[in-house]
Formats: sequence, structure tokens, C-alpha cells
Amino acid sequence: MLTGYARTSTTDQTAGLEAQLVALKVAGCEKVFSEHASGAKQRDQLDEALRFLREGDTLVVTKMDRLARDLRSLLAVVDDLDKRGIGLRILDFAGETINTGSATGRLQLAMFAAFAEFERTMMLERQRAGIEKAKGEGKYTGRKPTAMTQQGTIKSLASDGMTRAAIAAQLGISERSVYRALT
Repeated sequence: MLTGYARTSTTDQTAGLEAQLVALKVAGCEKVFSEHASGAKQRDQLDEALRFLREGDTLVVTKMDRLARDLRSLLAVVDDLDKRGIGLRILDFAGETINTGSATGRLQLAMFAAFAEFERTMMLERQRAGIEKAKGEGKYTGRKPTAMTQQGTIKSLASDGMTRAAIAAQLGISERSVYRALT
């Protein structure tokens, strides 16, 4: 059975998710799991898809970065699938389709994943260097704190007897931010 998995990082990316869903259906996926979740956070639908798969099935994703954020995570998923007798097909891998059902497909995946991780690392280094340069020139101040701008409101709500959890929920901030504003 072909089982698809589609993911976008934010709910704003509905067109991207829809495009993935169409591609997975065209590829013949009988069941598709989808979600809006950052690759760095818990992905419940991916976990559900991995639990759903059985020996002889194939997991299908549109691109490698939809499945894993880095080489280690990707290889862990591929290793788990391989041990369970489940294949992986990536529909758009630099214009080619990769299928880990063969030794050549697994080799290609490992090589391309290593290059992708290398490029991401290089991009992050360039980004950090650019931020440091901008900070030195006074052009980069970072994200403005949201909770501390509401410190007066937080203290007022706390003095009215509201719990930290209730304050956080009402203001849309974390409980830890409420705690910091109160200390």
C-alpha cells in the first residue's frame, strides 16, 4: 500500500500543503496523513503514519525536507522503515524520484541528504555572520519582547488573583513569560 505524508511548517502555507496532497494522490497513495507542523517540533501525523505502515508498504513524500530536518533524522526514519520491510519514495528529489527499495536508491538518498545538510549548515553560518555584521552596524535589534511590553497588565491580572496559567492563556503568552514578568 502506498501511504502519503504531507507537511507544511505553518497554517499560512495552505497552497503548499494542497499541492503536496495532489501530488501524493497522483502518485497513487491510498491513505494520506497531513499536518501543519514545524520540522523541529513534534509531528503527530508523521508518527501516526509510521505506526500505520505495514511490511510491504511504501511511505511516499513529495520532498525529503517534508520528512526530516537533518541527515540523522532522515537516516533514522529510513533505517526504521527498512527494518520493518517498508519502502520510502521521494517524488521530487532534484527532479528525480528516489525509492529506497533498492541499494542504489538508499545510496542516492544518503548522498543527497548529506549534501542537503551540508548546505543547510553553510546557510546557517552565513545567516549568523550576517546577523553579527548587522548587529555591529546597529541595524539588527532582534525580535521585540512581547511579554515584557505587557508587564503592567500581567501584574494587574496577578494582583486580581488570576493564576499564571490563566494570565498566559488570556494574553497569548507562555507561563514562563508570565513568571518572568512577575519577578
